Amino acid sequence: METSRLYVGNLTYSVTEKQLEELFSQYGDVKSVKIIGDKGFGFVEMGTPEEAEKAKEALNETVFSGRTMRVDEAQPPRPKREFGRY
Repeated sequence: METSRLYVGNLTYSVTEKQLEELFSQYGDVKSVKIIGDKGFGFVEMGTPEEAEKAKEALNETVFSGRTMRVDEAQPPRPKREFGRY
């Protein structure tokens, strides 16, 4: 894994950043956790790419708060397209 940032999807809307931090901290140092509004996904940044890989392998497709999480390497944000411009 090239990055230490993970995408975490299919979360229940009631999950908190603190709960995710506690879950992921079992696999290494958690640098940051950010849940994106009421979208059901977020991002967790681990201390090293190795820790991120370990967390991904352990937690992907596991049930957390009643839903099967999807954990994968976070992709860089796509540039926003401006509509109506030539």
